[in-house]
Amino acid sequence: MKDSVITAEVKRRELWILLGCFVVANIVNWAAIIKFATPWYEIFSQIGYVVVTTLILYALVAVLRIAWGVMSYLKRK
Repeated sequence: MKDSVITAEVKRRELWILLGCFVVANIVNWAAIIKFATPWYEIFSQIGYVVVTTLILYALVAVLRIAWGVMSYLKRK
């Protein structure tokens, strides 16, 4: 079995993508707080939902990136 190495550049890129998903999930949470006029402490009490939303967004982005990679691979062939 071949060993694989994940470079620091790839790790950094993935962390930035995950951070972007977290920021988007937080913005959605803030928008919901403003729209439904709920107390602002829900920013902290709903952090579990924000984390789950972040992971779902990250998975969706990963699916889109995989599809993009497959399409560009097929286009090259």
